[in-house]
Amino acid sequence: MGRYVVRRLLQMIPVFIGATLLIFLMVNVMGDPIAGLCGERRCDPATAAQLEKEFGLDKPVWQQYLTYMGNVFTGDFGTAFNGQKVTELMATAFPVTIRLTVIAILFEIIIGIALGVITGLRRGRPVDTGVLLLTLVVISVPTFVTGLLLQLLLGVQWGWISPSVSSEAPFDELILPGLVLASVSLAYVTRLTRTSIAENRRSDYVRTAIAKGLPRRRVITRHLLRNSLIPVVTFIGADIGFLMGGAIVTERIFNIHGVGYQIYQGILRQNTQTVVGFVTVLVLVFLVANLVVDLLYAVLDPRIRYA
Repeated sequence: MGRYVVRRLLQMIPVFIGATLLIFLMVNVMGDPIAGLCGERRCDPATAAQLEKEFGLDKPVWQQYLTYMGNVFTGDFGTAFNGQKVTELMATAFPVTIRLTVIAILFEIIIGIALGVITGLRRGRPVDTGVLLLTLVVISVPTFVTGLLLQLLLGVQWGWISPSVSSEAPFDELILPGLVLASVSLAYVTRLTRTSIAENRRSDYVRTAIAKGLPRRRVITRHLLRNSLIPVVTFIGADIGFLMGGAIVTERIFNIHGVGYQIYQGILRQNTQTVVGFVTVLVLVFLVANLVVDLLYAVLDPRIRYA
């Protein structure tokens, strides 16, 4: 196991460098950051040259990338065009988005897996058909429609919640945004668990466990569910990064100043340092989440061994 982890960590290095290089190049060709900094009025040539020199934009792109990566390994993600350190923006944005992501993942695990197990064990029955139709509707409706509809009904019409989240973003105010953020993924987890449970239910090891006279609950939890969760864990592991980086719509609807909000503002203002810095951290989140998922395979299925 130790050798496998070391090998995976070494493999993550070129992946990280390649992903950050691609992001850096894409962000630097999306527009003129100096024009975005000056606003509607064009900067005079002297001011533009001074700003380019100040932010290192007068150097070749490859040199800018090497300088940026050298600073990243020392914990310096650069400075936004408003003079604020990108690390300071991260310190305020990431805790909020992490809380939002934790709530969304809990919804996926608790509700999604529970509904998947119920429908997988009752395949073809009315409850199975009803859940399949419900998940199909959730997948078909865009997230911004779901968010705005729940915000209108629960926040404006009925007054059960605050229509927008406060600046502190406590857990109780993030429950509804977390449900909106997790809605589509929750539907996929339900369908994926259902399919996996229904397939593994006919496996020989399940029949053997039943033939031995094991209690039904033990057969489901100890044998059937553990092996059926492997594709579900893979999906949830990849979904962690997607939720953290793809919360732009949800955070805009509920006025949450998290990672998605900061990336949106960075793109809107063509603030390359902010966008590249936040996406660099999200790349690390993806890589670490994939490593944890691979290690969980051996926990769920004892037949899996890593050399």
